[in-house]
Amino acid sequence: MKSRFVTIAAGLLAASCFSLSVARAELLTLKAISTPIALNIAQTAYDACLSQGYHVSVTVVGLEGQPLVSLRGDNTSPHTIENSLRKAYTSRTFRVPSGEFAQRVKDNPTSGQVHLANVVAAQGALPIKTGDTVIGAVGVSGAPGGEKDEACAKAAIDKATDQLK
Repeated sequence: MKSRFVTIAAGLLAASCFSLSVARAELLTLKAISTPIALNIAQTAYDACLSQGYHVSVTVVGLEGQPLVSLRGDNTSPHTIENSLRKAYTSRTFRVPSGEFAQRVKDNPTSGQVHLANVVAAQGALPIKTGDTVIGAVGVSGAPGGEKDEACAKAAIDKATDQLK
C-alpha cells in the first residue's frame, strides 16, 4: 500500500510540474528577413562582384534555410545557382561563414556533416545576423576562389546593416 501511495504521489508531482511549464509557455517572437531586404542583399552582392568583372549567382536564405531570393547572373556556369544556395544553406545551418565550415571539414574529413543534404564545404557565404541572432545567410558563387565570393557577400551585408536592426 505504501509503495502504491509513493507511486501516485510521484505521478501527481510530475503532472503538476508539467502543467506549470505548459502554463508558462509563450509564443516565440522571431525576426525574419523581409523580401525587400533579401532583394537588396542579393542585388548588392551581385553588383559588388559584377563591378569587379565577376559573373556570379547569389542566393539569400531565410531563418529556416529556405531560399528567399536567387539571382543567376548572366554568363554564369550552370552550377553557380545551386552552389550559391548550398553555400548559403551551409552558412545558415551552422551559423558561421561557409569557409569556416569548409576548414572544419578539412581539419576533420570524417565529419558526417558534409554529407547532409544541401551542405557544401566551400567558401563564399556569410550568415546574416540581427545582433547575435542568425536570421539567414547570403551565398555567392562564380568568382574565382571563394574569398572573392565571400567579399561580395560581406559588401552586401555591410550595406544592409541598418536594415537588420
